[in-house]
Amino acid sequence: MGEEEQTLEQGRSSLAAPLIFLTVICFQLISARLELLKKRAAKSATEVQLRAEIKQLLKEASSYSQPSTFALAAKLRRLAAAKEKELANRQEMHMKEMKLSYDLYLRVTFGLKIVTYFLMICWFWRTPVAAISQQLVQPFGRLLSWGAGGHFNDNILLQVGIIPWLVLSTRVSKFVCRVVQ
Repeated sequence: MGEEEQTLEQGRSSLAAPLIFLTVICFQLISARLELLKKRAAKSATEVQLRAEIKQLLKEASSYSQPSTFALAAKLRRLAAAKEKELANRQEMHMKEMKLSYDLYLRVTFGLKIVTYFLMICWFWRTPVAAISQQLVQPFGRLLSWGAGGHFNDNILLQVGIIPWLVLSTRVSKFVCRVVQ
């Protein structure tokens, strides 16, 4: 029975590293996608139209540079300033609406991520997640084996614990998300 348990533990730990990494990268991609959607949703069609009108009014106002057309240029600039104020008010209201909706999704995703990480830590505590050659991680061997249950010994392979693996997976997934976007 002891040999069977050891085989089961080895099978679980051989799939653990890629599954944990995929879970972490999924959470990173979801968070990054929500942030991107939040930024894109800030621009509505009416805001784009107002921006175009403001730009056109300022262009017309600058074309009236003669002393006889000064009053018309000032009127156009005041109209553009009023539209800029309207645009600012629309943007503020729109941003509040978007912030409320997307922030809820971001908070839920963050909470789910914390619960998932905690469950993974509980599940794989004292169980090695991966095995890496000691020569590859020479100065960081003890740090990477933290939480793996085994002691740092003279074996060729170093057993990696769940917490260092989560930290490493998070850093790599953030880099991947930056490259993908």
